[in-house]
Amino acid sequence: MRLESVSAVQPKETQMHKEHVYIGVGSNLGDSQGKARNAFDAIAKIEDTRLLKTSSLYSSKPMGPQDQPDYINAVCLIDTALKPHGLLKQLQRIELEEGRERKGERWGPRTLDLDILLYGSETIDTADLVVPHYGMAEREFVMVPLFEIAPTMVMPDGKPISQWVANCSLDGLRRLRSSN
Repeated sequence: MRLESVSAVQPKETQMHKEHVYIGVGSNLGDSQGKARNAFDAIAKIEDTRLLKTSSLYSSKPMGPQDQPDYINAVCLIDTALKPHGLLKQLQRIELEEGRERKGERWGPRTLDLDILLYGSETIDTADLVVPHYGMAEREFVMVPLFEIAPTMVMPDGKPISQWVANCSLDGLRRLRSSN
């Protein structure tokens, strides 16, 4: 009679802790609406990440130099097990796949811009990542889509998002009709 070794039964790996993360999406070169939708699809395919909500697409005037096309902006909510810098690396990969060129021009035109706005309740301040995203409170093209998908959110300063949105200038912001 031959005995076969029996390996010990390993318990299933425990579920990794996931964070709720809000990502800003922007584009003003090429088919910007298509690029924003492609970005949502690509974000949904990131390992250990699940796309939970997406806002409508919005048209907004450019920040900075005005001699460029209007932007298409949106916000999405994901659950991810990736650490902040790992997620940043994946978002930069998606930007590159959509033709993003980093030329150092602040607020210049771009094929795709993906920004981590909020990563759970974490505060991050490194050379390549600042969370909560700097300046988001003054950016209607961030705050309005964020409010659309998280209307009861309490912001990092303890105030409801509705107060932040009330302080935004909505001049030039326009929600686009869904093409679904």
